[in-house]
Amino acid sequence: MYEQKYIDREKSWLAFNARVLQEAGDNTVPLLDRLRFVGIFSNNLDEFFRVRYAAIRRLSLSGISGEKYLGGVSAHQLIKDITEIVIQQQSESLRILGNIETELEAENIFIINEDQVTEKQECFLKDFYMQKLSPELVTIILNDLAEFPVLKDTLGYLAVRLELKNDKVRYAVIEIPKTINRFVVLPSEDDKQYVILIDDVIRLKLKNIFNIFDYKTVSAHMIKITRDAQLDIDSDLSKSMLEKIATSVKDRRIGEPVRFIYDSLIEDDTLRFFLDKMKIVETDSIIPGGRYHNRRDYMSFPNLGRYDLLYKPNEPLPVPGLSLDGSILEKINKKDYLLHAPYQSFSYLTKFLREAALDPKVTSIKITLYRLAKNSQIISSLINAAKNGKKVVVQIELQARFDEASNISYAEQMQTEGIELIFGIKGLKVHSKICVIERSEEGKSRRYGFISTGNFNESTAKIYTDVTLFTCHQGILKDISKIFEFFDINYRVHRYKHLIVSPHYTRSKFVKLIDREILHALAGRKTFIKLKMNSLSDFKMIDKLYEASNAGVKIQLQVRGICSLIPGIPGMSENIEAISIVDNYLEHSRVYIFGNAGLNEVYISSADFMTRNLDGRVEVTCPIYDLEIKKELIDNFNIAWKGNVKVRYHSYKLDNKYKPRNHHAPFRAQFETYKYYQNKISVLEEVPQKVD
Repeated sequence: MYEQKYIDREKSWLAFNARVLQEAGDNTVPLLDRLRFVGIFSNNLDEFFRVRYAAIRRLSLSGISGEKYLGGVSAHQLIKDITEIVIQQQSESLRILGNIETELEAENIFIINEDQVTEKQECFLKDFYMQKLSPELVTIILNDLAEFPVLKDTLGYLAVRLELKNDKVRYAVIEIPKTINRFVVLPSEDDKQYVILIDDVIRLKLKNIFNIFDYKTVSAHMIKITRDAQLDIDSDLSKSMLEKIATSVKDRRIGEPVRFIYDSLIEDDTLRFFLDKMKIVETDSIIPGGRYHNRRDYMSFPNLGRYDLLYKPNEPLPVPGLSLDGSILEKINKKDYLLHAPYQSFSYLTKFLREAALDPKVTSIKITLYRLAKNSQIISSLINAAKNGKKVVVQIELQARFDEASNISYAEQMQTEGIELIFGIKGLKVHSKICVIERSEEGKSRRYGFISTGNFNESTAKIYTDVTLFTCHQGILKDISKIFEFFDINYRVHRYKHLIVSPHYTRSKFVKLIDREILHALAGRKTFIKLKMNSLSDFKMIDKLYEASNAGVKIQLQVRGICSLIPGIPGMSENIEAISIVDNYLEHSRVYIFGNAGLNEVYISSADFMTRNLDGRVEVTCPIYDLEIKKELIDNFNIAWKGNVKVRYHSYKLDNKYKPRNHHAPFRAQFETYKYYQNKISVLEEVPQKVD
């Protein structure tokens, strides 16, 4: 048997981020979208260090080896391994960024620095600096401060070295403002477009900033700090949950440093000065980089009107049988419908809530909220419902990672409007995506609702693939109502007839489903398991899948991110194949399919096969009873499995090897999925309606 049983989840995650970086380096991806992938890679890495690396660092500092929790590797060794991998990835990202900039120049788009500015451009930048940039700058002279300032991990800084004429050296730091787009579009010249980063505008104006000093030389190199983002919530019973989370979010800005990135050309004495003052030691992750950091900002690189250098957007399609003009509740009363965003319009979900807000027969709306859009139509609809006299109950997760401040703001807004808020359960995040409404019909209460694999967020619905089931199935919706009762009185554990709910039942139910496939295989019956999820890292579930593989169950896994399972190993996982698709849309839906001797069972879920989802959160998995929807989800899985573009294999080598085409024509799963939904409209001979 193969010696290694699991892939370390951190290394597997870094392999996923390498797949994102592959998209940035892929010449078939439009140029400006390649810049966007550079930004996504950088943003992902920031969050990784703030959360996962920080947790391992805490484990290492505690003196615990952590091998039990980390799949056999010590926390200390893992920290070293991660730093080595990240240094290599950062180097690769710089190489890719350089190639993109060269290719942009061939398209007459030039990203210039302060040494390349023409007189005409300098005239423009002088006005830009005086009117917009200068008022936003925070510059701190550091030498004589009694206490070193706290550098925020969401910002980039220029570390400035001033060598005075008396040979003394002074150090300063300039905060690069977030209030202004980091990319300044300069006036076009001779059909050429020019962009300069704010960093370089500041470098251009160093003389203006430090003109009160009698210096010989001045230099500025970028540095970036990443801090531990763990929320430490106090136990003061006199404080509300809102107050506790708000205080903890504020404290996050002074979390322990976990990563320091610097321009590799920085002077040795400047680097030593900042490391000493910030108390960063060799055991922290200290990473040399290029001239620019915070490359996540490339996600907002201006399009410059060059839509030919971007993916052509697909118009979201209508859901056959549903109309944005008529009553959605009337339609759902007759049958279930599935919404698959972003292939189909997310507007159906907001339409459902708007209709419920206005319908005189609707008496209550209950919904869970995790991550919300900046200007959320969901919140507007719920407030509208409350103003129309409906009872509105919202379970809002205040500890949604990095969305805490936004959710606190929305919670305060909803409280003001009379919406009843539930702030979760001690020790459990609420990650489920559920909604139930009650409507008075002929003197009786009838329920309508929806269950989703993704957040109720109009912004992410444009780029995250998620499925949402609209249903009037009274059994399923009664189970949802029980979940809201659990939120309210959480010492009482309910039994559910249809839904599979974490933390009480998800693990045991999936184990039973896998065991059933094992029994079918041993009896010689038709059997398979097809699982689509974001992450697979729970060792017990992996062991159960290994057991199924050894019993002869054919297992297909679509795991976008972390995959700690090692597929294709004789005697351990020879009947398991695992792929990852990283493409223009982010694969986010969780769909679980079990062959069951020809009587296929299909589920959609908010839960991945991670320990936190199975045992430490409130998650909901919903069975699909409608035969047409069941077929649609199986078709979707099979389309993705047939893909041979943007598809990589998971393996113990973590080499992100692409799935070979074997002389087959290119088959790009996300494009083919869109065609699949186009064909569904054609087959039903429906004229596509305009969706907003």
